[in-house]
Amino acid sequence: MDNYICSYKTNFIVLLYQISKMIKQLTKAEEQIMQVLWKLDKAFLREIIDTLPEPKPHNNTVATVIKILTEKEFIGVTVFGRMHQYYTLIDKEMYSKATMKTLVKGYFEGSFSNAVSFMVKENNLSINDLELLLKELKKK
Repeated sequence: MDNYICSYKTNFIVLLYQISKMIKQLTKAEEQIMQVLWKLDKAFLREIIDTLPEPKPHNNTVATVIKILTEKEFIGVTVFGRMHQYYTLIDKEMYSKATMKTLVKGYFEGSFSNAVSFMVKENNLSINDLELLLKELKKK
């Protein structure tokens, strides 16, 4: 039984890794819609538009971005007559991890320590922040 559970966990981790490699970068507009859907969980077009910050984009613009996100398989649709309710298919945490890995790989030679070093040099991380990071690392 333990071997089966271990095998299941390994297969699950491999699957998550493969999914994270398949996740594509989103445009700023696409990411904005995803942020709204992650916040609301499920929403109709009007609810998405109402949640977006001012100046609000036109209904057709939001509908087009939603169509693209559906084609990219980032969101799913439940149809209620003529109404469409949208929900996310990609978890926010999974997208964040994939995006962070892409950023570090593209700009910091794949080194998270280079990324942290950069943030310290740019005054984006304080000594207190670094101490909190060290405490988190020590917990693991």
